[in-house]
Amino acid sequence: MLKKISSQRNKKIKFERFPDKFGRFGKFGGRFVAETLMPLLIEVEQEYKKAKKSKEFKKNLDYYLKNYVGRPSPLYFASRISERLNGARIYFKRDELNHTGAHKINNCIGQILLAQRMGKKRIVAETGAGQHGLATATVCALFNLKCIVYMGETDIKRQAPNVFKMKLLGAEIRPVTSGTATLKDAMNEALRDWVSNVNDTFYVIGTVAGPHPYPMMVRDFQSIIGIEAKKQILQAEKRLPDLLIACIGGGSNALGLFHPFLKYDKVKIIGVEAGGRGINSNKHAASLSKGKPGYLHGNHTYLLQNKDGQILDAHSISAGLDYPGIGPEHSWLKEIGRVTYVNATDKEALNAFKLCCKLEGIIPALEPSHALAYLLKNAKNLNKNDLIIMNMCGRGDKDIYSISNYLGVEL
Repeated sequence: MLKKISSQRNKKIKFERFPDKFGRFGKFGGRFVAETLMPLLIEVEQEYKKAKKSKEFKKNLDYYLKNYVGRPSPLYFASRISERLNGARIYFKRDELNHTGAHKINNCIGQILLAQRMGKKRIVAETGAGQHGLATATVCALFNLKCIVYMGETDIKRQAPNVFKMKLLGAEIRPVTSGTATLKDAMNEALRDWVSNVNDTFYVIGTVAGPHPYPMMVRDFQSIIGIEAKKQILQAEKRLPDLLIACIGGGSNALGLFHPFLKYDKVKIIGVEAGGRGINSNKHAASLSKGKPGYLHGNHTYLLQNKDGQILDAHSISAGLDYPGIGPEHSWLKEIGRVTYVNATDKEALNAFKLCCKLEGIIPALEPSHALAYLLKNAKNLNKNDLIIMNMCGRGDKDIYSISNYLGVEL
């Protein structure tokens, strides 16, 4: 399998220089928003640049990542699953052990510390699976900030445990009924709220999508995953991995793992999208496999759309993956051939979920189950010399109800 995975790239590319000053990754990204939103985005960008140079900001960020989030997260050798992968050695980067149970809090700590620097007392966020909403509500409780979370009604029903947790933490949950009542629609409403409440509000976007500077900023805060993983794998195996693999919704967990490794040509990289009921059906969320470039939420990227440019509904068994677009940096990495993008179906992800529970005693979220599913499906093409890191970006507590419904099990 690894021989078929491209790691080609233009040798002149300096990945750390992207995005450019206009927020573009090649032709993707940018800032395509209404005039009323432009001053807010420029203010966030300017304050973020200042924060990156601030020793105090870095000190605070490092403190909370270590003592509140629980970083560094372990890099765990999954020995029993490795046996199912033709002997290839697979390590899980266990970000599901973070406080709140996913990688999302890495970014929330960073953005809310930035909001505090800017004097904002009211935080808005969108959420799909609820992990970003939960992380935002958690950090708002920590810093005594008002928290409003926009969440599609469909997701509210299938992610009831996270909704209850957010309410316990003091967040106000605002149901969204437009469109498919999922993540895309929640993001629309959160943007509208931000424009209407500019003086005291900061919008915490949870993925590497949206207008500049958000794709860059979220990637930077999530890159702690890959920075740690690189150090840990060198300690454990004395070499870099042959392959990185992660699931892709908007793409924050994947870029968090991938970005620190992009410059190493020998490290091959796979992103796994939600194949739903099959990418040749109309029930999937594989925007890189079946979409085409367009504009959504203020950036130019690959999208699921019809011939008239209307955004199509996305589907996945996982509430965290059914977004009809992708972060613009992923679109660029696809086009330059640095990352290979594939997909796994609902059924494949569910089977991988069950196998991980039984073999490793780890209940994964449905999102990373897609990445594991792709490896299991292609196990015969791996060999015992292959060294793999998979981002276990979330735990499955939140998915128990939706999985039991899918399996016809009454709780």
